Amino acid sequence: MTVFAPDPLEPNRKLPLWYQVSQSLRASILGRAPQASLRLPTEEQLAAHYGVSVLTMRQALKELEVEGLITRHRRRGTFIAPDAASATPMRLLGSVDAVVAQQSGETTTVLDHGPARVPVPAELTEHFPGVTELVRYRRLRRDRASGEPVNWAENLLLPQVAEAITPAALERWPMTRVLRDVAGVRVGRIDNTVQARLADPRTAGLLRVPLLSPILHVTGVEYDQGGRVVDVARIHYRGDRFSFAVTVETPVGEASG
Repeated sequence: MTVFAPDPLEPNRKLPLWYQVSQSLRASILGRAPQASLRLPTEEQLAAHYGVSVLTMRQALKELEVEGLITRHRRRGTFIAPDAASATPMRLLGSVDAVVAQQSGETTTVLDHGPARVPVPAELTEHFPGVTELVRYRRLRRDRASGEPVNWAENLLLPQVAEAITPAALERWPMTRVLRDVAGVRVGRIDNTVQARLADPRTAGLLRVPLLSPILHVTGVEYDQGGRVVDVARIHYRGDRFSFAVTVETPVGEASG
């Protein structure tokens, strides 16, 4: 069994250092040799390898732990998850302002007459420990120019966060901006997962597409800066009204292929 040896880092001044380290280490984990050890070097050794502080290294490792690529055990060390190479999502870095800007070309209609209190769905209990009820809003978004439906969204929020939210605010702004500017939430990050699905009767009717036609389902988990989940959005996009673009920059002189 060979010792796990991560690749060196090519710094990019446009991205946070901890994020660059986490993505470099992530690539090394997923591309490791089959016979490589599952045990990672210590935080201090990894920090020295990447030329960063232990605090930066710790933040990078935390990101990989949240993703499920590694497990950390007090006194035993840090280990690569045995199934780390299976169904691992691509993680991209963006800003909250970018999310708000991308949604500014849409008009929004609130579908519910008022906020509804609903039990926490079983699949979301891990995000809301100790919480029994959430506040639900449902909204339909249309393209501002054509009036065509783009997506419909269901947001499930902590009751104490939803208290300050009004229907007028929900019709005027995306939920991320409502949370930030109306509810006073200091948004820390948003984790988005995109999946292909078939339109159910509700989705087909709202988006004006045939039943069982392809749609894209996005789950967005929104955290405040303290790491608490404040909102889970479940958004259903028409397949012909959604595109996903990624720009990847390489260090100067690095070949692509």
